[in-house]
Amino acid sequence: MKKKVLVDMSSTLIHHGHINLLKKASKIGNVFVALTTDKEIKKKKGYFPELNYYNRSRILKSIKYVHKVIPSKWNIDNKFIKRFKINVLVHGGDNNNTADNVKLKIFKRTKGISSSQLRSKVYKNYIKLYEKKK
Repeated sequence: MKKKVLVDMSSTLIHHGHINLLKKASKIGNVFVALTTDKEIKKKKGYFPELNYYNRSRILKSIKYVHKVIPSKWNIDNKFIKRFKINVLVHGGDNNNTADNVKLKIFKRTKGISSSQLRSKVYKNYIKLYEKKK
């Protein structure tokens, strides 16, 4: 039986760094994505994501490395791990989860990309475009 591998992510703006992480995780076992809900993102980051939970989930489900998508809170704890019978928790280098009764595998983030960087770039481009129209 394949291991259940949990990758927790918000994926507010899905990019190749997410794909890299999911691909690496899929080499360990079946990938279950703990996708942060819109409400949790609003509570933690102060904004609602550009793509809502339903659409982020649809995109992730279409990726060949993903077995299943599960709604989650910001923090993955022992209760969540036990409920879904997870064997391995995979995360990027910024892991802050409190689950400690599961094997943790940390992968380095993909260099030069993050949803925050993309959001900033879009904002700057929007401002430039808006100022040209004045």
